[in-house]
Amino acid sequence: MEHIYIAMVDTPGIFAAVIRRFLRQRYIHVVLGMDAGLEEAYSFGRRNPRVPWFAGFEREDKKKILRAFPTAVYQVCELECSAAQKAGIRERLRRDYARRFHYHYAVPGLPFIALGRPFYLKDQYTCSSYIARLLEEYKIRIADKHFSLVTPKDFCQYPYKRVVYEGSLAEFVAGEAAETVAMAAKMQGRTETDGQHMPVLPACAAQVDADMERRLRILYGTGAAERVVAYGG
Repeated sequence: MEHIYIAMVDTPGIFAAVIRRFLRQRYIHVVLGMDAGLEEAYSFGRRNPRVPWFAGFEREDKKKILRAFPTAVYQVCELECSAAQKAGIRERLRRDYARRFHYHYAVPGLPFIALGRPFYLKDQYTCSSYIARLLEEYKIRIADKHFSLVTPKDFCQYPYKRVVYEGSLAEFVAGEAAETVAMAAKMQGRTETDGQHMPVLPACAAQVDADMERRLRILYGTGAAERVVAYGG
């Protein structure tokens, strides 16, 4: 059994406040991720978190979102799926991302959502309608309605999910940073267990090194791994 991840997002702002009032709930944006840490995650939203006027299909960048919205709150949920479903979903996300500038946010469809009338223009979606349509193609049906009418509220009410994290985005990112520091300690061949220094097993050391460097580059940019080692991370 495999898993995919749905992140529901609460961010400040006037447009967010309007959507929040319409949905009558906290979370107003939906993200689809391939892992619990949302290292590979996609959504229909702002192309730049600071600029609300340009929106489309994008790969989520937690650090960029955190800089734009320091008080953002996330709820990350786990959905079960088969290995074949996950592979197909990932392939589709990557293919759509490769042609992301062909996709646009479905602004004309917003009044139809309010009226409860299905509406679809080619390559135009909201954050929730895109994910709902994609998952439905792989036999995961979020709500018993046309995909164009699915909203973040339907994802919140989806019964077959398990919440794995709920809290501030800052704490979510900080938790990953703490894990990175722990892996840095393992790189140096020392981890605390009952006050004793335990060596990293040789068979695992290469994987630890690779994972640690990948996380550092994601969190802090190119050269971060070298800086941690240089300063005795």
